[in-house]
Amino acid sequence: MTTYDTIGGSYSVRRRADRRLAARLDALIGSDSTVLNVGAGTGSYEPVRSRIIAVEPSTVMLSQRHPSAAPAVRAFAEALPFRDGAFDVVLAILTIHHWKAQRQGLEECARVVQDRIIILTWDPEAEGFWLLRDYFPDVLKIDRQIFPSMKLLRSVFGSIDIRPLPIPADCVDGFLGAFWQRPEAYLDAKVRAAISTFSRLASIGSQLEHLERDLISGDWERRNGELRDFTELDVGYRLVIADRRRAKLVNERCS
Repeated sequence: MTTYDTIGGSYSVRRRADRRLAARLDALIGSDSTVLNVGAGTGSYEPVRSRIIAVEPSTVMLSQRHPSAAPAVRAFAEALPFRDGAFDVVLAILTIHHWKAQRQGLEECARVVQDRIIILTWDPEAEGFWLLRDYFPDVLKIDRQIFPSMKLLRSVFGSIDIRPLPIPADCVDGFLGAFWQRPEAYLDAKVRAAISTFSRLASIGSQLEHLERDLISGDWERRNGELRDFTELDVGYRLVIADRRRAKLVNERCS
């Protein structure tokens, strides 16, 4: 059983693709590419076009995919059921931290791709997000253990292009950092149910009470009120692009 077989029941409602983030990804993918979406979940951020195949291990998530979504195969990133170089582009959108063997899964992505691998992840070295700093430091500790380091990604892919992905203040996708300007959202159990990180904590009652007290007293506003003026914020999310054609050329020149 995967994590999302347990907690993924509401993902198709709470985890909808934000059009601005989707546009950033779509521009990187290209219009004529064959695409493999690894850890695809319910299909958020999959380009709406043909020549796409999704891979997802969770039957709960597969059952929530829209009938018009790309065809999906139940499989794990660590054992992709495709031939070498079968796809132009491989996507991995907020998924690698759930893989049991990250290096093996990344190597499989490199095996089946010809052109580039596009990853959306969170940088374990990121600092400063108020939710983790002030209320859930245990989440920060856990995430730094489970999210792939940039060092790991470089060791598998070679040279990578790392780009910050600022999150809009009114982001409609309900991932952990989406509500950086809407702190009261984290008090909503339905919001938290669509954020996998909260399921990893043994207890969250005291942390939520702390946040609620600070919102009522105005302490949160005094510490973070300037965020109300921002339209987007870098809270640690990163787009990582690995150009496999370039890496192959470098390897050929060095050999």
